[in-house]
Amino acid sequence: MKCISDAWTSHAGELLRFVSGRIANADEARDLVQEIFLRAMLRSHGLCGIDNPRAWLFHVARNLLIDRYRAAKEHIALDEADYSAPEQTQHPVEALSACLPRALAELSAEDREALTLCDIEGLPQQAYAERLGLTLPAAKSRVQRARRRLRDHLVSACQVRFDDTGQVCCFVPRTHAER
Repeated sequence: MKCISDAWTSHAGELLRFVSGRIANADEARDLVQEIFLRAMLRSHGLCGIDNPRAWLFHVARNLLIDRYRAAKEHIALDEADYSAPEQTQHPVEALSACLPRALAELSAEDREALTLCDIEGLPQQAYAERLGLTLPAAKSRVQRARRRLRDHLVSACQVRFDDTGQVCCFVPRTHAER
């Protein structure tokens, strides 16, 4: 305890001035300095064995001041109704997928087969080519043409519009009766 009493004698006044410069209430400043020395006393060896007790005391003082400032921050209660999460809006491309089954059904059987097997079922184009007895370049061309016709059909039938970057921005959904 001699180490703590020596530190108290040497640094208490300096610590009090330091803390008082940051806390307006003199009683609170004295309480905080006492808290600093209480923490020193609670250490297993007090301040003995610390190379620079003054630095340790000021370090503890800064940490206690920071904790005090954090605790004193004014908090404003928020009404959850005012800040509820916005409704999830579906991305236009995801919403456009609702048009896909109908548009796909309106394509030719050859286009529908190419898109269904390769794009929907995930059949590799090499396997698609072998299944139909085509060369790989011919199968790739057939799939690309089917994709282009599906895109064109979606654009006209669902009135798809694109933004400046070429991304789908909006469309007009079709009802079942429309053709």
